[in-house]
Amino acid sequence: MFAVMVVEDDAVTRRLTCQVLRRGGYDPIPASDAAEALELMDRYHVDLFLLDVMMPGMDGFEFIRTVRGSRYETPILMTTAKGSLSDKRQAFSAGADDYMVKPIDEEELLLRVSALLRRAKIATERRLTVGRYALNYDALSVSESGGGEQILPQKEFLLLFKLLSYPGKIFTRRQLMDELWGMESDTDERTVDVHIKRLRDRFPDCRDFEIVTIRGLGYRANLNGEDKK
Repeated sequence: MFAVMVVEDDAVTRRLTCQVLRRGGYDPIPASDAAEALELMDRYHVDLFLLDVMMPGMDGFEFIRTVRGSRYETPILMTTAKGSLSDKRQAFSAGADDYMVKPIDEEELLLRVSALLRRAKIATERRLTVGRYALNYDALSVSESGGGEQILPQKEFLLLFKLLSYPGKIFTRRQLMDELWGMESDTDERTVDVHIKRLRDRFPDCRDFEIVTIRGLGYRANLNGEDKK
């Protein structure tokens, strides 16, 4: 059973969130604030943090920086009443993996927790299998069952690995640039388009996944059988 630490200063919200997680098959670890969460980390293994932003003392952003500064790569899902782009940018820049705006839909929360834990497993194993294709993060290679192996340039591989790790999720060019090229990069966003074209050229007859252009937004990966509209 995965352990999810719920760091939330509101007692009612914390209790209800723990109930939702318990019904979803997770083992919740409640923490009333960031200081208590840091203490509990010494006593319990944590697979994922569900973290409020506005808390007395150390806020959620400072907590993330503290955790990431100690080389903890545990997934962090932030929850907050603030939903502006600047707030989200601050959260992701600090090291959050996902971000939900309150009020939280219970079903969506469980779906996001499940997705984050799945991707954490992928990151730990550093391998991803999609249909007949196996992506090896350390070798930057894509192997096809019963076929050959391609060693991709680093940025192409990372772009493909990112999209396939989040099937169905739309990424803007700016999001992809910030993560793969760095937020301070002066590289034009159209560089992403060039790399997408190269990936499509490498897998022209692929039946297991497709990289779809979302007009005016960016890109997403569809897996075999998913809606491609």
